[in-house]
Amino acid sequence: MTIQLQLLTENQIDTVLPLVAAYHEFESLETTEIERTSAIRKLISDHNLGGIWLIYSEEELAGYIALCRGFSIEFGGFDAFVDEFYLLPKFRGQGIGAETLEQIKAEASKMDIEALHLEVARANTRAQKLYAKAQFKPRDKYVLMTVQLSPSS
Repeated sequence: MTIQLQLLTENQIDTVLPLVAAYHEFESLETTEIERTSAIRKLISDHNLGGIWLIYSEEELAGYIALCRGFSIEFGGFDAFVDEFYLLPKFRGQGIGAETLEQIKAEASKMDIEALHLEVARANTRAQKLYAKAQFKPRDKYVLMTVQLSPSS
């Protein structure tokens, strides 16, 4: 399967917004279009923060993947979360997800990222298998914990 990743630009926000809304609905995330638009604008305005890539399969928009960069003493440099990864249903199960993960690992390396992390729902065993094949490993010794410091805006 041939795919192409294209780094999202400001003039493509309207292209990605319906995909982000679909992903948030799929994951039962309660966000508004204003919140999603604001977050996307913040992320793509500074490439040091990461980026969003549109995923094309045979020149047809198939989904998107977002990386958000941080820093890790443990991993010796920059790390990043695959913050969101969404494929439209008709593109699932065709190897596009696996190829996307390989290409995003290459993009992350270009950004001097030493480690990639992601979250996956415990019930989403299909995605867990995909991530395991892409060499993501659970860190059973650790539990990801979160505190939201302020409402999204």
